[in-house]
Amino acid sequence: MRVAGTGFNGVDALVRAGVPQESARFEVEASRIQCVSHDALDSEQLDAYFALMEVSSLLQHAVEQQLRASGPLSWVQFQILARLANSPGGSQRMTDLADGVVYSRSGLTYQAGLLDKAGLVTRRQSEDDERSVTVTITDAGRDMVNRVLPGHVDVVRTMLFEGLSRRDLTTLSGILSGVRERMRAAPPRSATARRKKT
Repeated sequence: MRVAGTGFNGVDALVRAGVPQESARFEVEASRIQCVSHDALDSEQLDAYFALMEVSSLLQHAVEQQLRASGPLSWVQFQILARLANSPGGSQRMTDLADGVVYSRSGLTYQAGLLDKAGLVTRRQSEDDERSVTVTITDAGRDMVNRVLPGHVDVVRTMLFEGLSRRDLTTLSGILSGVRERMRAAPPRSATARRKKT
């Protein structure tokens, strides 16, 4: 379904028609792109693009709700704790975390600070680089991961994997892994020079 009007009026019309707000927003955005940049993407590319963005948005929203109810944790905080829990010694440098978690460096530092204040991680200067900070998960942090993980798995399994055959899953994993590898072939964000404040 496509909407002739764009902006909030088009979204409101779809919501009143029973379309979820997230889906309505993507429908309106798709219509606007088709009108403005008709030759930029063909219809199949547009459908794939907006389907991927909508799935990602809806899944992340559900995951964040579950984590805040069970933790409370934000999605970024959960990623930090989960990555540390699966790292040798439970530690990673902040630069490595920044390359693995899709989030701004300043925002990641802030989130790690909140986890530190909550006693879920510790932060210290790296032994091999005084300019780098190493983050280590604490026992309380591991307990937090164990507490929220069952509900997290349930949400992901229900929303993402139910209804997919093993062949579908293999195909989906292969496609997304290939796209991710191509995107990550660019220099990591930690290697990007920061702009100087003027």
